[in-house]
Amino acid sequence: MTRPKSSLQEKIARLRATFVGQLPQRLETAQAQFQQLSLDSEQNRIALVELHRAFHSLKGTGDSFGFNELAVVAGEAEDYAQQLLDLPETQPLAQTALVNIEALIHQLIAQAQILIYTDLRNEHPAQVPFLDLETLPEEKTPQGPPLVYLCDDEPEAMRYLAYQLSCLGYRVHSFTEIQDFKQAVERQPPNAVIMDVQFPQGRTAGTDTLRELAEQIGRPLPAIVLSGKGDFEARLSAVKAGCSSYFLKPARPLEIAAALDLLVEKQLAEPLRILIVDDEPEVANYHALLLEEAGMQVQQISQPQQILEMLRQFMPDLVLVDYYMPHCNGEQLTAVIRQFPEFIGLPIVYLSSETNRRKQFSAMRAGVEGFITKPVVPEDLVQAVVLRAERMRTLRALMVKDSLTGLYNHTTTSELLEQALAQAKRQQTRLAMVMLDLDHFKKVNDTYGHLAGDQVLVALARVLKHRLRENDIIGRFGGEEFALVLKEVTPSVAEGLVNQLREDFSQLEFSAEQARFRVTFSAGISCYPGHQSAEGLRIAADQQLYEAKKRGRNTVLLEVRHDTGS
Repeated sequence: MTRPKSSLQEKIARLRATFVGQLPQRLETAQAQFQQLSLDSEQNRIALVELHRAFHSLKGTGDSFGFNELAVVAGEAEDYAQQLLDLPETQPLAQTALVNIEALIHQLIAQAQILIYTDLRNEHPAQVPFLDLETLPEEKTPQGPPLVYLCDDEPEAMRYLAYQLSCLGYRVHSFTEIQDFKQAVERQPPNAVIMDVQFPQGRTAGTDTLRELAEQIGRPLPAIVLSGKGDFEARLSAVKAGCSSYFLKPARPLEIAAALDLLVEKQLAEPLRILIVDDEPEVANYHALLLEEAGMQVQQISQPQQILEMLRQFMPDLVLVDYYMPHCNGEQLTAVIRQFPEFIGLPIVYLSSETNRRKQFSAMRAGVEGFITKPVVPEDLVQAVVLRAERMRTLRALMVKDSLTGLYNHTTTSELLEQALAQAKRQQTRLAMVMLDLDHFKKVNDTYGHLAGDQVLVALARVLKHRLRENDIIGRFGGEEFALVLKEVTPSVAEGLVNQLREDFSQLEFSAEQARFRVTFSAGISCYPGHQSAEGLRIAADQQLYEAKKRGRNTVLLEVRHDTGS
């Protein structure tokens, strides 16, 4: 069937967005109806009927659009409203039901704020275990959390794996039929595929399908094989299909997630940023085109005096400098750049038509990475730039990232918090600081070993990286303690987001030898403008974290202050 240009998926997406946008008004009306329940019995009955209808509508529409948590809460509220409607009109309303309805309305309001924060940015689309093809968007570039297609003809095992991966922050769509899977890939290629080898169509039907799809889309699908067959031929078939990893059933979800991370990070890695300084715009444009064709992001300047401003704005991974420029040659420009401690390690490569080796070596005394002779061979230019720029990124990561989790280390997190707070003050926006600590982590290490403990730390880091936005700051503060800086969020939204993370993380299953176990975390939240300093935010969040631990752990506590807008 030929679908119209304005596809069903686009219409559903617009309706979905409209529903989210209307939630605040609908819930405000529900609150007003709830307040009327304190009036006389006749008004009670009218308000109850309207309230029951409102909850029923929220439940049904929420289910239709995939907002499952919202639908569940609305359904509970609907049940309590029905209990009150079932009472004789002369009987007073049951206080327990009223208290529960009020609490559920507050839950609905919090969830609505979360949906407005996340769904409209397409960061956490609704997740469904089995995908109806008609719900797939037609866009070819996936957005939001990494999109994974899981194709297996064993539904129960697939549901469990899909659920565990969704808790880790992946968007998982599952298929039991190869034809449905193929149609989905044609509509929207995923970030990665988890594929069984054997189907009723044949013992290598899965990998045969991957090869066929690779030919259709012009590139191999990033794929992992999950199979009950471990013989040489099955493994060879996977290698020929371009699969990077092979897991025997039953596989551990966390091990599959680690393999997925490697596949996805390669695709989602930010393009290398290259700055070209050349007083000849045409030459600079030519070099820029070569690098852009190779997938890099390029900026150009023709005036050397612009270099310092551009370095801070663009933050390049490497600078290509024309050695011979009027008023300021490459060696002099390099010397100026090296005067700034933050640019000491920045790779600089000269571009010049100079072929005299002695002059080249002399020019490199200022501290540059190399000398490329014009006219450049395109492949040589790309390889030289990639090699040096990627090394720079690796060195930067070693300096600012925690080696186990890949999150920012303590020092970097503290510096980024200061910067984020200064930005929030300038732009008059909100900011939330979260201190998060794993519960009974020493017991995990003592009982299951430090390797199991590391597995828990890496899993939590994975959940945080996949579920939070790119501009949020995620750091490992030390040991089992983590710090989050959430930008432009209200306190209640921050609380709801962290609670979602807490609930999802608590559902992950870890394993050590034959034992399986789960781990929880507690968190404390403080906010700007409630606190005006980074240290004040950290101390306040720490205090809330300490109180959460005292209250039994597996808890998120928000510092309530009148000046935070809570």
